[in-house]
Amino acid sequence: MRTWLPVLHVMGLMWMLFSTTFALPIAASLYYNDGTVWNFIDAMGSIFATGALLWLATKPFRRELRRRDGFLLVVFMWLGMAAVAALPLMYTLPGLSFTDAFFETLSGLTTTGATVLVGLDHLPPAINLWRHELNWLGGMGIIVLAVAILPMLGVGGMQLYKAETPGPMKDSKLTPRITETAKALWLVYFAITAACAVALRIAGMGWFDAINHAFATLSLGGFSTHDASVGFFNSPAIEGVLIVFMLVAALNFASHFLAWHQRSLRVYLHDTEGLSVLVVILGSCVMIAGFLWWRDVYPEFTTALRHASFNLVSIATDCGFASVDFGQWPIFAPMWMLFLSSIAVSSGSTGGGIKMIRTMLLYKQANRELFRLLHPQSVSAVKVAGRVIPNNVVIAVLGFIFLYFMSVVVLTFTMMASGLDFVTAMSAVIACINNAGPGLNEVGPASNYSGLTDFQTWVCSAAMLLGRLEIFSLLILFTPAYWRK
Repeated sequence: MRTWLPVLHVMGLMWMLFSTTFALPIAASLYYNDGTVWNFIDAMGSIFATGALLWLATKPFRRELRRRDGFLLVVFMWLGMAAVAALPLMYTLPGLSFTDAFFETLSGLTTTGATVLVGLDHLPPAINLWRHELNWLGGMGIIVLAVAILPMLGVGGMQLYKAETPGPMKDSKLTPRITETAKALWLVYFAITAACAVALRIAGMGWFDAINHAFATLSLGGFSTHDASVGFFNSPAIEGVLIVFMLVAALNFASHFLAWHQRSLRVYLHDTEGLSVLVVILGSCVMIAGFLWWRDVYPEFTTALRHASFNLVSIATDCGFASVDFGQWPIFAPMWMLFLSSIAVSSGSTGGGIKMIRTMLLYKQANRELFRLLHPQSVSAVKVAGRVIPNNVVIAVLGFIFLYFMSVVVLTFTMMASGLDFVTAMSAVIACINNAGPGLNEVGPASNYSGLTDFQTWVCSAAMLLGRLEIFSLLILFTPAYWRK
């Protein structure tokens, strides 16, 4: 228990800091006079007071966090933030259970975008803004934000950064100090979000919808203020803007920072992973459009290209918007989209899944093994963009992919055992573990996750957390070695 106390000390501090994020929905509630202001104020005060008590009670155990502390704190923070963020929803929406409220807020923070709420068009504006703010905060990661703040409060941040930052290349830094790295990433993230909101406003959205959808787009969170999602607007211009910014969010934000810092777009030409992401996604858009046109789903290729491009980009980048019910398309198309959601984003982006860099490493490792069958005495290396990838990284990627697929298999069987059909169970698990949002059948784009039982909802919550923390950071807590001194 004494091992937990320094972690709980930081957790109390983070709850106090997290309470400040309630200021935005409080301001929105006052502006729109939607009657929720005291719900947010009560939740804000409760969270701040609880955090302060926890921080004071564990202050004697304060110390610099060790590497293994980072993993425990990351899991505690995502679960704790989701739990406290659920309070305003429970105060405002009568009959909403803690299970559903927790699922909704965890979905927001993990940028999954799966929802159990119906009647989004009629929710109080402050509640809708709160959901989207959670998307935005979770996008770059509350932990990375903490890295920028905790050092100023005497708590080291490197352990958190390494535990939460995705991708096998996460030891590389943009700036000499980890705090400056986090600040740089947040600056770029904020600037692109603002640009997205302005572009959506110009394309025809009102400011409220534009801000909310910009939050959900840059975080690849996929929440919407309407039950019909982006289909509510029925606007090619809005869909075009969202496609551009979803693709931007699917690329490594380190590349965006370097492009801004160097005032040059050549940075992207050297981003092999990012180029692969764009080639795979854009090529798939043309392929699926041709398939839908061939199968007479849409009479014109241009119409097929419009709907295929938006919905495929949305699912492939793990955003989760929908403009039509793609669950009604021939099964090849939505299944291909779900497959892309597993691989088609960059490391260092706000997306989920395996990530393109791991896919590339796995492909090159497979080629190396085939080459070794023909030339057993040869010595070859796995290279990406001309760089030799150390074998320990390749082995770590193989371990990650194994755990990823085993997690999908185990959770899918668990969902089927609880009574779901195979397509619903598998698509729900894949959509949640990839943080992509809608699945197929009962959890498809024309419905949501509200029809699941409490048990099934908790399984999906576990899948979302596994995906957001990239599996290792969560599963390591269940190994005996972690708890040995």
